[in-house]
Amino acid sequence: MVRIGFVGSGTIAWAHALGIKAMIDGGVLDAAITAVHDPRQRRAEGFAEAVGAPGSGAAAVASAEEVAARADAVFVCTPTAAHRSAVDAALAAGRAVFCEKPLDRDLARATALVDAVDAAGVPSQCGLVLRSAPVFRALRAVVDGGTLGPPMGAVFRDDQYFPIQGTYRSQWRADVEQAGGGCLIEHSIHDLDILRFCFGEVDRISARTANHAGHEAIEDLAAVSLRFGSGLEAQLTSVWHEILSRGSTRRVEVFCRDGMVWLDDDFRGPLHVHTSDGTEVRACPSPGWVDALPLADDAIGLAIRAYVEADRAFVDALTSHTPPEPGLDVALTAHRLVDAAYRSAAHGGEPVDLRRATATTEPATTPAAAPSPAPRPTQG
Repeated sequence: MVRIGFVGSGTIAWAHALGIKAMIDGGVLDAAITAVHDPRQRRAEGFAEAVGAPGSGAAAVASAEEVAARADAVFVCTPTAAHRSAVDAALAAGRAVFCEKPLDRDLARATALVDAVDAAGVPSQCGLVLRSAPVFRALRAVVDGGTLGPPMGAVFRDDQYFPIQGTYRSQWRADVEQAGGGCLIEHSIHDLDILRFCFGEVDRISARTANHAGHEAIEDLAAVSLRFGSGLEAQLTSVWHEILSRGSTRRVEVFCRDGMVWLDDDFRGPLHVHTSDGTEVRACPSPGWVDALPLADDAIGLAIRAYVEADRAFVDALTSHTPPEPGLDVALTAHRLVDAAYRSAAHGGEPVDLRRATATTEPATTPAAAPSPAPRPTQG
C-alpha cells in the first residue's frame, strides 16, 4: 500500500485527492491518504476528514516534514513560491514527489529544484496533466498519423477568469512574489507543454504581454508565436479576464496540408476532423475504468476525472519501480519555453532562437504592471 501525503489543501489538492480517494474506493489503487499540511489548520483538518479513509489515520499535521514522515509519496500543491520547501522536506525523508506546475517562480529556481530532486534520486512526476487528456492524445495521434499531410499552422486560445476569485479563490496568484508571473507561467505553461507534446521541439519563440488588471508584474494577456522544427507555426493567446461565467476554456485549431482538426474541450473533446471528403466528429472517451469510478457525473466529477489518469500513473510507477512520466525534466523544458517568452516580451517581442539558446541561469523576467506595447522587465 502506498501512503500518500499532501502539502497544501487548496483547489488543486482537492482535485488530486478526491480522484485518488475514488480510485482507492473503486479498488483501482492500493493506497491511503495519510497526512496533509496547510498553514490554515482548520482547512487542513477538513481536507483530512474528507479524503482519508476510515481508520487510515489521515491527519492534519503541523509541517511538511511531518507529512513526509507519514507518507511514501508527497503531493506538493502549495502556492508556487512554497514548492521548493515542500519538495526539500520530501527529499530529506527520501520520499517520492509529485510537484504541481509551475515548479517554481522562474527558470533558475525551477532548475535548482530539479537538480535537487535528481541528486536525491527519488521518483518524481510533474502536474502537466493535459498530456493524459484523451482529446490531446487523439490530436497527437491524428497529426503523427500523416493522413492529413504535414502540419502547417496552429491557433491555440486559452482563456480563464482571473483565478483570484470564483472556484479558484487563489488570491496569491495576484502576488508576483508568490506566483512568479501571471497567465503565461501559471496557466499557459500547460499550453506550451502540450504544443510541444503534440508537435515536437520549438525552434523559435516570440511574445508580447500586457497587464490590464493592474496587479504588479502579473500579466493577464500573453500573445506567443512559436516556430517548430517541423516548420509548423503556432499562435497562442492566453487571457485572464473578468467574465465569471467562463472558467478555464481552451480552443485549438490545427491546419495541415490536406485537412484541419479542432477542439474546444480540453479533456474529452470531441475532436473535429475536416478534409475534402467532409467532417468527422471523433469521440475521445476516457478508459472505462475512469468512468467506473465512484464520482458524480456533474461538472465537479468531470473535473476530477481529468486528473485521475496522471495520478494513477504516478502511483503505478512507484509500485512497479519504473520512472514516473512526465518527469520533472519535462516540466523544466516547459519552463524554458516560458522563460524564452518572457525574455522576448521584455524586448518588445524580439524572437528568441531556441536552437542557439542555452538554459539561462538568471531569473526569468515578467512584464510590468501597466499595459504597454513593450513591458518593462521586473524580476520574477
